[in-house]
Amino acid sequence: MRIDSARSDQLQEWESELSAQYQRICQHELSLDLTRGKPSADQLHLSDGLDGILNGDYRAADGTDTRNYGGLEGLQCARELGADILQVPTEEVMAAGNSSLTLMYHAVLTGYLFGFAGNTPWREMKSPKFLCPVPGYDRHFSICEQLGIGMVNVPMTATGPDMDAVEEQIRGDSEIIGIWCVPKFSNPTGVTYDKETVDRLAQLGQFANPGFRIFWDNAYAIHDLEHQVNLPGIREATHENDTGDSVLQFASTSKVTHAGAGLAFVSASEANLASLKKQMQAMTIGPDKVNQLRHSRFFGEFTLLREHMQKHAQILNPKFECVQSQLEKAFADTDLGTWEEPKGGYFVSFNTRPGCAAAVIQLAADAGVKLTPAGATFPYGKDPEDRNIRIAPSFPPLEELDTAMSVFVLCVKLASVRKQLGML
Repeated sequence: MRIDSARSDQLQEWESELSAQYQRICQHELSLDLTRGKPSADQLHLSDGLDGILNGDYRAADGTDTRNYGGLEGLQCARELGADILQVPTEEVMAAGNSSLTLMYHAVLTGYLFGFAGNTPWREMKSPKFLCPVPGYDRHFSICEQLGIGMVNVPMTATGPDMDAVEEQIRGDSEIIGIWCVPKFSNPTGVTYDKETVDRLAQLGQFANPGFRIFWDNAYAIHDLEHQVNLPGIREATHENDTGDSVLQFASTSKVTHAGAGLAFVSASEANLASLKKQMQAMTIGPDKVNQLRHSRFFGEFTLLREHMQKHAQILNPKFECVQSQLEKAFADTDLGTWEEPKGGYFVSFNTRPGCAAAVIQLAADAGVKLTPAGATFPYGKDPEDRNIRIAPSFPPLEELDTAMSVFVLCVKLASVRKQLGML
């Protein structure tokens, strides 16, 4: 089906056939959900050994009684786990509670209210802004929106953010004070940044506002599917360019162990960590060290963590293959859409023809298949071309996913034909 070259009578025929198929599906009263990238129950079961692993022994290797107050930076063993995940020195890591999003929010708030490393607080600027590679992660955008920090779209490419656009924006506006990055298996495109992109990001601190920070959300650092994909190190690149203060790295075990009861990590320079800790001291006595100890004993060493992630991949691979198979079969020889084939992470990014995404999502919802809202992968929920749809294959059982993708494919076809006919 190639719409651009189709005659009007062909389009009318296709619309009639597709509408009939759609009405039959609606009669099935489906209730399927592809909205969030949540681990499935089978994935969560992989970490059930955390329960009871301490067996009454709450003391860390250094003698710390993890049941008590204190330890703002987290247990040494938990910091070592975070250092392994992020591939940075342990002394540059803080281990916290269950949410890297909480750490990111706290870090943005620190920059906004107090400034990092003695730099001007962002709130004192006339119009502080973050650069937002799009499509991107909606929760990042929500942080900026809540604090009134402006957002400027920059396109994502197959190798990371469009660095020409990034550099042009920063050189032209001294009040750009941050950029959001999901550098490995980006949410939602699945792209991993290449070395040139990482090197150019590391050089931004040489000409950006002194308070500028790269928010390096490495959420999928160890979430490879079939083969390990290497991400060039941002820390090494910033040290080579004398811009070590310009980056804050984040990671967590939210999609490694139990999603709501994992560990989160932040890694940064000594000056940045001092800024974060100064504000944290007014907010908390310390993290949940019992949970940190559980995780440290559960993995023991990084090789065990890698083996654990291979088990996740065995569960996820068939689901990603299902999505790719359905899209390839339906759209390989059409002009109805384009999509990414990620090598890891949790999402597949699909682009419809311009002006069709919202209609696809509404048609799918009416047929009983929930998708992430149109525009969610752009700041303020506004996709200027109404094209991008984020597909999250991880949570539903494979059979349900296959059904949901069949509905999705039909909705893309129907919305595309109706758009061409002027019916949308």
